Amino acid sequence: MTALGWDGAQAPHPKSPWAGPGLGPQAPGSLCEAGNIVRGDSCHPRGAGASADSYLSPVKGKGKSTSCTDLMLPNPQTVVDELEARMSEGGVIVDYHGCDFFPERWFHIVFVLRTDNSCLYDRLQSRGYTGKKLQDNIQCEIFQTLYEEAVLSYKKEIVHQLPSNTPEDLERNLDQIMQWIEQWMKDNN
Repeated sequence: MTALGWDGAQAPHPKSPWAGPGLGPQAPGSLCEAGNIVRGDSCHPRGAGASADSYLSPVKGKGKSTSCTDLMLPNPQTVVDELEARMSEGGVIVDYHGCDFFPERWFHIVFVLRTDNSCLYDRLQSRGYTGKKLQDNIQCEIFQTLYEEAVLSYKKEIVHQLPSNTPEDLERNLDQIMQWIEQWMKDNN
């Protein structure tokens, strides 16, 4: 499950790469893959005395487990600070496997990509997911964790679910997202 948010400030580039679990190689927008920011040096301590406790914080006050509902991340404010300048430029699509700590002001629309569990299981297994990581991802999809997170974090009318099971779904999703962006640009410029 992946959440995509578009800030709508300007038209996104139509041929940017789009990453996510099995989503395909191309999608519209100036892509900001927030997972790369989270894994980057600026969100992690370096040097003597640096510890995980100094930069990791539970999302929404939840525990330190690695399940989808108790996720530990670099301090969400650090991630937001890293993205702020890029978001202020506009025309950005943010791709991340969660969305509740991104400011509501950043997005005009949020797409939650959903995958049927039978497809998701095979997809994740083919990527080497096993054990708890595989189980947690499947449970997150079953319980609609990311969709519920999005609806609680943003106005319900801007949150949309899109199927992401097949290459044909990807093409339909791209078409739908581009149509939405084009209409938004006409209505707001």
